[in-house]
Amino acid sequence: MLKRSAVVIFLVTLAGGCGPSAGEKELAHFITKHVEKIEPLSKEANLSYWRAATTGASEEYKRYSELDLELRQVYSDSSAYAFLKKIRSSNQVSDPLLARQMDLLYFDFLENQIEPGLLKRIVDLSAAVEEKFSTYRATLRGAKVTSNEIDRILKTETDSRIRRQAWEASKQVGALVAGDIVELVKRRNQAARALGFDDYHELSTATREQKVEQLDAIFDQLYDLTGEPFAVLKAELDSILAGAYGIGVPELMPWHYHDPFFQETPLVYELDLDAYYKDADIAEIASRFYAGIGMPVEDILSASDLYEREGKNPHAFCTDIDREGDVRVLCNLQNTERWMETMLHELGHAVYDKYQDRDFPFLLRRYAHVFTTEAVAMFFGRLSRDAAWMQSMLDLSDEERGQIAEMSGKYARLKQLIFARWAMVMYYFEKALYKDPDADLNRLWWDLVEKYQGVTRPPERDEPDWAAKIHFTIAPCYYHNYLLGELLASQLHHHIVQELLKAPSPEGVSLAGESAVGGFFIKRIFEAGARWPWNEMIERATGEPLTAKYFVEQFVR
Repeated sequence: MLKRSAVVIFLVTLAGGCGPSAGEKELAHFITKHVEKIEPLSKEANLSYWRAATTGASEEYKRYSELDLELRQVYSDSSAYAFLKKIRSSNQVSDPLLARQMDLLYFDFLENQIEPGLLKRIVDLSAAVEEKFSTYRATLRGAKVTSNEIDRILKTETDSRIRRQAWEASKQVGALVAGDIVELVKRRNQAARALGFDDYHELSTATREQKVEQLDAIFDQLYDLTGEPFAVLKAELDSILAGAYGIGVPELMPWHYHDPFFQETPLVYELDLDAYYKDADIAEIASRFYAGIGMPVEDILSASDLYEREGKNPHAFCTDIDREGDVRVLCNLQNTERWMETMLHELGHAVYDKYQDRDFPFLLRRYAHVFTTEAVAMFFGRLSRDAAWMQSMLDLSDEERGQIAEMSGKYARLKQLIFARWAMVMYYFEKALYKDPDADLNRLWWDLVEKYQGVTRPPERDEPDWAAKIHFTIAPCYYHNYLLGELLASQLHHHIVQELLKAPSPEGVSLAGESAVGGFFIKRIFEAGARWPWNEMIERATGEPLTAKYFVEQFVR
């Protein structure tokens, strides 16, 4: 059996016809040596991060920071970057697999051409902020509370005073980390400007094979298309919420919605979806579903950490430890619809990682783009509110399915409109944050919240509420990819229902037990890895490039 480090050269030789050129041989050798260096290092860093997130141990965060810096230093090698830049512009590389690896490496090296002292400062500061997020517990009425407890209050409490206290508690971490985040932004900008970019937002977008103008056009289009539908649905939602709290609609404040940022759908209609999951085994349901579509996940779940405890990261994520099949999920499961969605979502990331083609070169054994893995996760996460899926997985009666179906479409539409408008806040705020980190960010945040979400800012409040969102630290300039993921999830849904399953309409299609669905994802998306740029992969999988039309058809019109 070939060593993994030899696979690159082997594939190049097979594909070369008359044999690889001198430039291709040189590049293949460079890649082999590079992979030999970063493959074990990245595995060690991923394991360290996993231990840090699951224990909250400071020494693990410190170790992860050291390993992350070591990895970043590999990619900051200026001579290696100069080699890649030179060979990329030489047009000597004709082998498609080799050329794709070259492009991906070029962008990875470009983003890390940072002066060593500055790079260390960025890595150390980022790790320190993340540790604060992971270990911080808000104080509510004199007691420490978890994120799940705050979520429970915001979902169920009717006393506006208590709701406000819980909402304000959810923002406490913002004051703790805001100064550090601003410093991180400035340091990232410093690095980006040294490379000829206006700011880090522009650099990050370019190295992910996107363009700011392209993103602006998509967000502007969706802002226009969702404006009236969102206003209509939100007016209905506000009326229901105000009635539940015994106040007038003009008195509604941010704490009257069901999560700290109004990014999730309040469960306000006649049907309480949580009731269907309160006695369920969330992990078992998810495992059974994925097995039924031909993508078993028992090995993933056995390696995962699924339930909350003191010191553990309170959020959820998926990590691919080694690109060899060691894929894990961190969750803090509760028996709620939200956590059913989260479990399906994170396992969507996980199967993308698990079912990569192991014969592919290491550098191509990853998703085509960060938003394509988000799309897959969102595609599956949506099922937690789907009536047909719930009947299949929860053994519901036809009557129960009918009751859910009556409201689930409305919930789904509201969810997507709420999220689209929330994603606009994040996208435009982060663009502005990197453009001018010394601006009045607290005021800017609420200006955008009022414009895009229609949520009234609390009077006289001047706190860094924006900084309570962990993504500014752990996933800078990333959030727009969630909305792109939703667009692609709708495109995948359309293709699977219409072209794969040949269903006359999406109504009543549960996907449960449909092994063809798993086969489609494995063969058309997962095994493609990063072989093609994201839009080419999407066109090969669905027959057309990324488009917003199926999202609009599904949720807006």
